[in-house]
Amino acid sequence: MMNDIIADALTRIRNAAMRKLEVATLLHSNTVVGVLSVLEQKEYIDGFKVIDGKNNKKTVQVTLKYDDNDNSVINELKRVSTPGRRVYKHSSELKSFKNGFGTIIVSTNKGVISNDEAYAANVGGEVLCTVW
Repeated sequence: MMNDIIADALTRIRNAAMRKLEVATLLHSNTVVGVLSVLEQKEYIDGFKVIDGKNNKKTVQVTLKYDDNDNSVINELKRVSTPGRRVYKHSSELKSFKNGFGTIIVSTNKGVISNDEAYAANVGGEVLCTVW
């Protein structure tokens, strides 16, 4: 039984990028879709689509993005808050990550958003993952 569906999704994306696959298939949850929408908005992935499967089991197909040298655009994709250790940050702590080159993905009361949006909206929340 899998407890952390977000960590599983991030691992599947990392593994697919290492193997230079075009598409990665993830398990569906609303939080995973929220994380993917932030990754798409920040142009770390080309896109994603939710697919209905057998027995009402949904999956998400993620189209990965590569640069001109066939290297993944994502250098590091790291889970911060885990089921055993939740990490919460105030909006003032979300100002910058990796000198503006990285993104912190935060789950707030306004949904799953990036650190830039959270800082602008003056909301904090649970830090799901970091990407750069």
